[in-house]
Amino acid sequence: MSALLVLLLGIVLLALGYIFYGSWLAKQWGVDPNKETPAHTSYDGMDFVPSNPAVLMGHHFSSIAGAGPINGPILASKFGLWAVFAWVVFGGIFFGAMHDFGALFASIRHNGGSVGEVIKDSMGVSAQRLFSIFALLVLILVIASFTNVVASTFASQYVTADVTEETFDASKVLVKDESGAYVAPEEFDAEATYFTKLGFFNTGKVNGTASTATTSLLFIVIAFIFGFFVYRKNVPVLPATIVGIVGIVLIIIIGLKLGVNMSYNAWVIFIAVYVTAASMLPVWMLLQPRDYLSSFLLYGMMLLAIFSIAFSGAKVDPEMPAFTFAAADGSKLWPTLFITVACGAVSGFHSLIASGTTSKQINSEKDAKVIGYGAMIIESALAICSLLAVATIYSKSGSLASPAVKFAAGLATMFSTVFGGDGTIVTSGVVYSLLTLAVSVFALTSLDSGCRLARYMFSELFVPEGKKYEDLTGLRKFFATPIVGTLILVLIGCGLGLNPNLSAIWGVFGAANQLLAGLAMLAVAAWLGQIGKNNKMFIFPMIFMLIATIWSLVSTIIANFGKIAAGGAAWTVWYTALWSLGLVILAVILAVKGVKVLNKKA
Repeated sequence: MSALLVLLLGIVLLALGYIFYGSWLAKQWGVDPNKETPAHTSYDGMDFVPSNPAVLMGHHFSSIAGAGPINGPILASKFGLWAVFAWVVFGGIFFGAMHDFGALFASIRHNGGSVGEVIKDSMGVSAQRLFSIFALLVLILVIASFTNVVASTFASQYVTADVTEETFDASKVLVKDESGAYVAPEEFDAEATYFTKLGFFNTGKVNGTASTATTSLLFIVIAFIFGFFVYRKNVPVLPATIVGIVGIVLIIIIGLKLGVNMSYNAWVIFIAVYVTAASMLPVWMLLQPRDYLSSFLLYGMMLLAIFSIAFSGAKVDPEMPAFTFAAADGSKLWPTLFITVACGAVSGFHSLIASGTTSKQINSEKDAKVIGYGAMIIESALAICSLLAVATIYSKSGSLASPAVKFAAGLATMFSTVFGGDGTIVTSGVVYSLLTLAVSVFALTSLDSGCRLARYMFSELFVPEGKKYEDLTGLRKFFATPIVGTLILVLIGCGLGLNPNLSAIWGVFGAANQLLAGLAMLAVAAWLGQIGKNNKMFIFPMIFMLIATIWSLVSTIIANFGKIAAGGAAWTVWYTALWSLGLVILAVILAVKGVKVLNKKA
């Protein structure tokens, strides 16, 4: 089957969903372009800032996308092309995009408050506090997971050294010992396998991880410059964007020539410092311009993907299943598919972005559909590209290390065939490097947005309605102070991220993230019912996501407590079991409260 036909079918269905279903939702909820938004009514120059729709779209899209629409569909591809395709398309239209749009609109009507504030309005203070605790637990998982992704991507790798007895220098060379660790050898051994010890900067033929790190760091510099000129010198967005894109090209070239080399732990410490600063600075200074400029990498990546699929003549690998209820590894389609695809179809993290940063910057309610609903539709289109990237090399992809590598290899292979390649799988070259760079950039984008959201929600736990943290006293004021909450959450999240083996955290994160989506739908549905608007479109998606995620978490709890009962369980087993148990208890309590509210409004 032609990959192009699959792509076109997906794009047409998603476009129809945006045009018809998205517009219908806006009418049902009463979106009003003439109503002032929090960016105007609560303007403070730091968090509440009216923004150009194109710039805000870039921030929102970059923040919600991350690596999710790439990793999820590729990990779920074991259930078959059409199983993943159907969930991405119809899940995106009727679950994810509606969820994002609803969370954004509800937050706008609550003065830019989080989903927790929406819950307080319809379900009470106790429900709001429970939800905020639940969301903070999920955000800690986000920080830990994406710290792991970014640090793993940036960390320098040792490369084989060309060392002779004459050039041997133990201070510059490492060798693997019996345990596989890298150590400095005491003397030259011609039989040993040596590895170069890279310095802080490396020039010439730069290691791929060092190149990616350099380019990502230079993005921060460009963001500061863009934000300063657009928001402080009133430079029009279009010329500033053109200069910014030129800057992106330049830093990519610099990254290919100059690499920053640090260890995994050193990058974790750097990330902790960076995200702390990023969450405290005004949005116009770093977060928004960085996300906006980063979005052009994502747009470029999508255009390259569409070009490669359209003109390569690639076909879906016949060895890829069309649809299966049980994958080859023994996992079942229910509920695994609906947890694994995540951001490609629906993601609770999106509701935190929409109600945490985007709602505080939206200039007019007329932009809510484009940004809230439209960004998710584009993300689903990216998920289809990711699915097709692995589908065209399905039988050859088993040896590739990660979903990001499979994504880059699949598209790079198709791109090469457009220009006469023989279809041999491509795992190197400029196109491949650019694709892996784009994935890593968006992981960092989601990380700094997540830390800012954590700061908002942590403060909300301690600040009574109608007050600011400056008005408080004692311990309440201490914990409500933005820098305190930020440091607490960053230390916990990045502390967990110091462990490079985070498969346990990733497993819990997927289910917790989707469970958050179900709770966010519940919150918006309860509020819409309270104000007399149609909320019935939320009922089935909400129930579906709550059942699927709780089913998954309960299965995890049973399996892990079984290992604990058998004795000798590792700390990750205890962690996974207890964290999952806590999430399920909080979710069930919130669901019961929400259902009671919905029944009263029915």
